[in-house]
Amino acid sequence: MKEFVISEAKVETAVLVGLITQTQDERKTNEYLDELAFLAETAGAEVVKRFTQKLPTAHSVTYVGKGKLEEIRQYIRNEEEEEREVGMVIFDDELSAKQIRNIEAELKVKILDRTSLILDIFAMRAQTANAKTQVELAQYKYMLPRLQRLWTHLERQGGGSGAGKGSVGLRGPGETQLEMDRRIILNRMSLLKERLAEIDKQKATQRKNRGRMIRVALVGYTNVGKSTMMNLLSKSEVFAENKLFATLDTTVRKVIIDNLPFLLSDTVGFIRKLPTDLVESFKSTLDEVREADLLVHVVDISHPGFEEQIEVVNKTLAEIGGSGKPMILVFNKIDAYTYVEKAPDDLTPRTKENLTLEELMKTWMAKMEDNCLFISARERINIDELKNVVYQRVKELHVQKYPYNDFLYQTYEEEEE
Repeated sequence: MKEFVISEAKVETAVLVGLITQTQDERKTNEYLDELAFLAETAGAEVVKRFTQKLPTAHSVTYVGKGKLEEIRQYIRNEEEEEREVGMVIFDDELSAKQIRNIEAELKVKILDRTSLILDIFAMRAQTANAKTQVELAQYKYMLPRLQRLWTHLERQGGGSGAGKGSVGLRGPGETQLEMDRRIILNRMSLLKERLAEIDKQKATQRKNRGRMIRVALVGYTNVGKSTMMNLLSKSEVFAENKLFATLDTTVRKVIIDNLPFLLSDTVGFIRKLPTDLVESFKSTLDEVREADLLVHVVDISHPGFEEQIEVVNKTLAEIGGSGKPMILVFNKIDAYTYVEKAPDDLTPRTKENLTLEELMKTWMAKMEDNCLFISARERINIDELKNVVYQRVKELHVQKYPYNDFLYQTYEEEEE
């Protein structure tokens, strides 16, 4: 079969497949496929075609029906005849070992699902030993129940993480004959868990040694502008680009606003259908969120599905034990917001797509009161207001948490006087 290898990165062509189900209408499926296309692009693939099918639930054997699978096979064959080879087919949901095996047998190309694609991007993005260890553990967890379709030799992996640049879906650890594979993987996972336990201890010690300062964590969906905000507030140069999961390792910076110091951390972005194995593996990274005193939830207001993204982040926060903390909701990218203006003779009810930015702002400010801001980090719009609100919230928390701290700070009012 196929082997996880490290090779020169190259552009591969991909076909996307999604389902329209009872719980996921056509609009939502198209949104998910847009996101899947962005994931594929981030991983280094070029999407050339999309297929969707209406089904009550995913087919247990082939995900889509036999007719749709044959349609995909014919498309791949026609592309080969035109000398435009399709390198892979990516499915928008996690596939079982049986589904992958049956689909591969029919289509004769590389088969990925959303989970393996996200794992691949994480492997590509991992830079530090900590991130590489976490990614490798998540890859093994994903691989273990799917061993029957994979042949290769894990012994070659030695002590390396296997995460690096390579063709899409093939970065990371490899496999060998079934029983030996399983034993090697379980031993490797045990070792990685021990390493992560040590990392957890080190991180906990680091957090204890940070002094009597309030901790603020930037959270949000992937690619909403958290790293750009981090750079603005901390005056540092944290890596930021228009790709998913640009930040894997948590970055912590000491920030001072008007003589009041606090710690600001930039965390990994969340995403719909985020693999559970990744959440588990990135426990030490997410501890920054769990131990934060204040969360700044950054939202891309220009994204048509931003409300669902807010729900995804809140659900993920609840899963990792980070909900219930003081939170500021920061709507970013107001410079990119667009709306559809209704014609005067259009008598259909207005939808959220018809709301102007001002109307949307009033709606959310009525709901969130003072815990809601609208900014553009890129264009530096309302950044002073953001700093002022963060300062006030940190000051309140600082007085509550360290009432006897003799640290002196001055307020905006005192400075003006």
